[in-house]
Amino acid sequence: MIFTRDRIGPTAHYTGYVWARNGLSHPRLATTEGRILFDSLQPTMLASRTLGGPTLEEYLLARHRAIDARLAHAIDHDGITQVIEVAAGLSPRGWRFAQRYAERIVYVEADLPEMAERKRAALERIGSLGDGHRVREVDALREGEEPGSLGAVITELDPGGGLAIITEGLLGYLPPDAVAAMWRRFAAAAAGFRAGRYISDVHMGGAQTPQVRAFRVALSAFVRGRVYLHFSEAPEAEAALRDAGFAQAHVQRAAGIADGGRDAGARLAHILEASTR
Repeated sequence: MIFTRDRIGPTAHYTGYVWARNGLSHPRLATTEGRILFDSLQPTMLASRTLGGPTLEEYLLARHRAIDARLAHAIDHDGITQVIEVAAGLSPRGWRFAQRYAERIVYVEADLPEMAERKRAALERIGSLGDGHRVREVDALREGEEPGSLGAVITELDPGGGLAIITEGLLGYLPPDAVAAMWRRFAAAAAGFRAGRYISDVHMGGAQTPQVRAFRVALSAFVRGRVYLHFSEAPEAEAALRDAGFAQAHVQRAAGIADGGRDAGARLAHILEASTR
């Protein structure tokens, strides 16, 4: 494993609370741990905002809303009927999309065992789980089709439909070789469906001002490990996705996709989208 449950834990709780506090989530997907973490970071974030710097909350909201917008477009216009959200954490997206699209999609939330158990329990209390909304244990770095792999989940789905794979907040934890290998698995998996799409946020390193560097240092301390910047500019990321096996790839600022706020944190968010055809 490249990342541990403890390492992803703080951000899972923090983001879950941010989404709930901004009306994007169900209260059962917000945790006490998330509220405590949010409150503990508020002085730092307020100081950054006062100085014109980025805030983590606005960054998270921008990327989340932009991924939502691109996934909705893929379902409405590009034949996507099944979604796997890898390392879903406490994201409310599965709950919201299962409500929004009802019988039109199958939404699978995938994460490591401890988080998958916690998410399943919350969604059971909400009453969301069923044939169209599932939780599965998946290690994003596991190869093949053995239990706990993406390949095992793929076998549950209908290749006659379209598949979208979503990651949010995952890439920054992984070194470049792990990201490249994961993207190859994603491309190969999506290629087996009538339509295949991959949507994710991505950290870009082309605009590293002192404020942005300070933001990254604070983020690394928060997640208890390094946050990777894999690409300097969008064309590098797009080329890497094509090298992984996707036919087309495009990176754009989240602010150009959905209204994600006006502060510097929102302007830092970038979204990548790749397709198999």
